Amino acid sequence: MAVDVPGLVAVVVFYILILLSGIWGFRKSRKVEKTCDGNKSEIAIVGGRNINLFVGVFTMTATWVGGGYIMGTSEAVYSPVKGLIWALGLPAYVVNFVFGGLVFAKPMRSKRYVTMLDPFQNVYGNTFTAILLLPVFLSDILWVAAILAALGGTMSIILGLSSTIAIIISAVVSILYTFLGGLYSVAYTDIIQLCFIFVSMWICVPFLMLSPAVTGNSQMPHNNQSSGTPWFGELELEDAGRWTDEFLLLALGGLAYQAFYQRILSAASAVQAQITCLIAAVLVFILGIPSVIIGMVAAAADWNQTSYGLPPPFERGDAGKILPLALQNLAPVWVSVLGIASVAAAVMSSMDSALLSSASMFTQNIYKTTLRKQASERELQWVIRLTVLLVGVGGAGLSLADDSVLAFWLLSGDLLYCIVFPQLVCVLFFRYANTYGALCGYILGLGLRLMSGEPVLGIPPLLLYPGWREENGDIVQYFPFRTVAMLVSLVCITAVSTLLDLGFRYRLIPQSWDILKAFEEKHEIQLEEMPPVPVEEANNTVQTIL
Repeated sequence: MAVDVPGLVAVVVFYILILLSGIWGFRKSRKVEKTCDGNKSEIAIVGGRNINLFVGVFTMTATWVGGGYIMGTSEAVYSPVKGLIWALGLPAYVVNFVFGGLVFAKPMRSKRYVTMLDPFQNVYGNTFTAILLLPVFLSDILWVAAILAALGGTMSIILGLSSTIAIIISAVVSILYTFLGGLYSVAYTDIIQLCFIFVSMWICVPFLMLSPAVTGNSQMPHNNQSSGTPWFGELELEDAGRWTDEFLLLALGGLAYQAFYQRILSAASAVQAQITCLIAAVLVFILGIPSVIIGMVAAAADWNQTSYGLPPPFERGDAGKILPLALQNLAPVWVSVLGIASVAAAVMSSMDSALLSSASMFTQNIYKTTLRKQASERELQWVIRLTVLLVGVGGAGLSLADDSVLAFWLLSGDLLYCIVFPQLVCVLFFRYANTYGALCGYILGLGLRLMSGEPVLGIPPLLLYPGWREENGDIVQYFPFRTVAMLVSLVCITAVSTLLDLGFRYRLIPQSWDILKAFEEKHEIQLEEMPPVPVEEANNTVQTIL
């Protein structure tokens, strides 16, 4: 396929505009640093905690409206085995922002944390925090891979450009401005990116709907074709478990992303952080509607009337690229170029957030507190930049290994939902949480998730839940196995933490057995002040808990 030179020029101009915005953010961060006496690394992480409401809403929304959200939604609506009812991103992200704003924003912002891992470090110490960083770090890399894969597939179809080249160029641009300006660069570029996504996607919609090939009589065999709405899909009773699992994964798993709390912690106050979340809930839904319409149009199109021909995209295994295919075959050239630019904007608006997310946690919670306690502010700033580079390169490399944007998109939240989310709930809202309970919950949640299998990674399941099926040689779980792992982890943390807290508090367990030093400081004062408790009373209390 020949390269579309005018389209390529338009995308290059757009990239230059984004890069200039990032440089502007870099200059802004330098000005703030000059007025700051210390903790200059926090300027890069939370922007000096003076991000205004307007910028905060834009950067919060743009972070979630990424390539995975845009292309994954279209893929779900178009797919004959899914449909609109499986486009879970729209309702799930609304729940994510509303629930996060009402429940999590205030306790996180009011305590002036710098990263999501700070409460873990305060309660559990450095070692467990380092262990908890591993799934968070891996999730960010998978998130970067998902959004870069979305962009690479789009550019290769519309511009005729190699997906490898498109991924490399996009990664370099995003890494560069995040490398320079931290949160300020990310926030200011998000404003331009989100505005462009909104305008360009809604411009594309009417041209696609008015295409001569969109007759409503699709040539694609669809599971709901008889109803006259091939894009709506069906939800059978035996699929309800999987639907619920994926919905909760997106809705609650998103509450365990550092990128979410980075915006909350950068707000000027806890109230502003809550308002930011609630406004973002409305915007993220509106920005997902064009992707739904594009998936509907693609499902209703007669592909035999286009240059793509038959068989349709799903039968060729191109469902994951349905958005760029629809733009290329159902819309004028200049409209398809607008579409590719909007995907590029969405990709970079999410990628920069994932890059800064991992860099912030590693620098603040590992390097600064464990590896180099005497590190200077200048050294910490360079650690942030080098970590941004590392995560960007890792995500870009992984994006070349798989074509399914939707698979990466869901997988990126798996570990956060099953492991980190229950940990976060307990450390914020359960006063008796301790390292023993957290470690047991971590191991149990991770173990159950791995034993459930993962076709994308080639991991066969050791646990077969009710309703499993074999599809294309892989065993697919239709039981809500992720939610089971999350709930079991949550129960384990609370139960083990409570029993051990009672054991040490009532001296049923010798203090010398506290090998993790979880109760050394916590109960030293309590043991001095508390009168001896009769053994019978202590035993009755434990039996009541059990």
